[in-house]
Amino acid sequence: MNHVKEARDPVEALTLFHEYLQRGFKPDYPSYAALLYKLARCQDFGAVEEVLRYVEDKNVHCQETIFIALFQHYGKAQLVHKAVELFNRMTRFNCVRTSQSLNSLLNVLVDNGWFLEANELFDKGYEMGFRLNSVAFNVMIKGWLKKGEWEQASKVFDEMLERKVEPSVVTYNSLIGYLCRNGELDKAKGLLEDMIKKGKRPNAITFALLMEGSCLIGEHNEAKKMMFDMEYRGCKPTVVNFGVLMSDLGKRGKIDEAKSVLHEMKKRHMKPDVVTYNILINYLCKEGRAADAYEVLFEMQVGGCEANAATYRMLVDGFCRVGDFEGGLKVLNAMLTSGHFPRVETFRSLVVGLVKSGNLDGACFVLEEMEKRQMMFCPDDWEALVMESCRGDENGSVGEHVNELVLAMEA
Repeated sequence: MNHVKEARDPVEALTLFHEYLQRGFKPDYPSYAALLYKLARCQDFGAVEEVLRYVEDKNVHCQETIFIALFQHYGKAQLVHKAVELFNRMTRFNCVRTSQSLNSLLNVLVDNGWFLEANELFDKGYEMGFRLNSVAFNVMIKGWLKKGEWEQASKVFDEMLERKVEPSVVTYNSLIGYLCRNGELDKAKGLLEDMIKKGKRPNAITFALLMEGSCLIGEHNEAKKMMFDMEYRGCKPTVVNFGVLMSDLGKRGKIDEAKSVLHEMKKRHMKPDVVTYNILINYLCKEGRAADAYEVLFEMQVGGCEANAATYRMLVDGFCRVGDFEGGLKVLNAMLTSGHFPRVETFRSLVVGLVKSGNLDGACFVLEEMEKRQMMFCPDDWEALVMESCRGDENGSVGEHVNELVLAMEA
C-alpha cells in the first residue's frame, strides 16, 4: 500500500487503492489517511465519502487529526454541513472526540458565518463532555468581533474568566485589535495593562496592533515611540512592527522614509520577509515609481527572499499603470518562470498596452500564456479590449493591430 501513500495524483492514488482491494490486500490506517488527505486537497469530496464509508464498514481505528483536516477542507469549500455531519459521525470510526475536534469545527462555523450554529455548539460543549479551553473561547470572541458585536465578545470573555479559563495572548490580541481598528486606543491600552497585571506577556503582534491603532488616529510619533516601549517591556520588535511603520509612511506618501525603515531593519541584522518588501513595492507602484519597485524586487532576491504572486502582480500592474508595457512584459516573464500568474484584468491591461505600442508578438505571447493556463477572455473582455485599444486611435493604426492580433490568434 506504499504506492497509495507515495502517489502524487489523487486519481492515481484512488485507482491504486481500488486495485489493492480487489487483490485482497487490507490497507492500514496510514494508507487510508494519506488517500483521504489527497482527495480532500483536490476537493473530490464524493471520493472522500466513498473511502470514509469503507473505513467505517471495516471498523478501522482512526486518529482525530484526519477528521480535523477534513473539517478544514470542507470549510474551505463552504461545505459546512458536511463538516458538522462528520463531527457527529466521528465516534463510529473508533475515534475519541477531544476539544481539538470541537475547536476545529467551531472555527469552520465561525469562518463561514454560521454564528448561530457555532454559538449553539459552544453552549452545548460542556453538556457533550468537552472541557472548553482558551482556544474555544478565542474562536467565539473572534466570531463576535468579526460581526462587530463588542458586547457579545465581552460576555464570552467574562464567561471565560468566570469558568477559570486562562485568557491567552491571542485572546487579548483579538480584543485589542478590535478596539484599535475602531479608534478606541485608550481602551486598548487599558487591556494591555490588564494583561500585564495578570501575568501575560504581550508579544510583537500586541504592539503591532497598538501601533496600527496609533497610526489610524494620526498619532504617528506615538507609534514610533511604542517600538522603544515594547523593548523596555522586554519584547523585541520583529518584522511585523517595522512593517506597520512602513505601511503608515507609505500611506502618507513618505516612500523614502519607508525605505529607510527597511534599511534600519537590516542594520539590526533583521531579515525582511516578502510581506515587508511587498509593502514598499506596493506604495512605490502606487506613486508611479515602477522602476524603483523593480529595483526592490532585485534587492529582495539578492538578499535571499523569494517573491510571491502578490509581488509580481503589483509590479506588472505598476508598469502598466505608467505605460511601460515592455517592463510589464519583462516582469510577467519572471512571474511565469517562478510558477505564478496574474489575474485576467492584469493580462488584459498588458495586452491592450502591447497592442497600442505595436508589440503584437508580445501581445500574442501573453494570450498564449493565458490559454496554457485555461484563462481565456470572455466576449465582454474581448469587446472591452478592442474598445480600450482603439480609444484615441485617430489614424486607425491600432485598429489594424487589433485585427492582426485576432488573425494571429486564429492561425
